[in-house]
Amino acid sequence: MNDRPPTRGAVAGSILIAAVLFCAGVGLGLGALVGAPIPLLIVGLGVGFAAGIALVRAHFGDL
Repeated sequence: MNDRPPTRGAVAGSILIAAVLFCAGVGLGLGALVGAPIPLLIVGLGVGFAAGIALVRAHFGDL
């Protein structure tokens, strides 16, 4: 019997999107402070995607 909740995929996707948006916002904020918002936004997107994947793998190792 499968005892896992059926919404695990949605939760994993939400964690990934939240990490990307958070890191992109931090990158944009730091970029605005130093005068390079777009490059640091792009870096934040990449870091957020990597961090989101790591978070999902740590939380849902069997997905």
